Amino acid sequence: MSTGSGPVDGRRRPTSAERDDAAAELSRIRDDIDALDRAIVELLNHRAALGRAAGRQKALAGRRAVHDPEREREVLLRVAMANGGPLSSAELLSIYRRIVAATRGVEHRDRDRRPDGG
Repeated sequence: MSTGSGPVDGRRRPTSAERDDAAAELSRIRDDIDALDRAIVELLNHRAALGRAAGRQKALAGRRAVHDPEREREVLLRVAMANGGPLSSAELLSIYRRIVAATRGVEHRDRDRRPDGG
């Protein structure tokens, strides 16, 4: 039973300076994550805008379907091939399936708003 005076896992306890350094590094990491999150939001909205533009071109070309399973397979394959980790391919593909579905939703909403329906 531990008395609280030593580390439970056998490693030494960090010094006060090490804890302070770790806290400062954690703050820097979190700032980087926050900046990256803002960039990801911008990129996702840019991707959705491109999807919207593609949807307009599909409609002008006379394509009635928003959903293009072959194109989605190609996108997911390229994403999986580009993955260098640490996310697993399954995790990354799960995220991308949701991104593709959200983009498709933007296309559907655009078509639903048009008086001619397409």
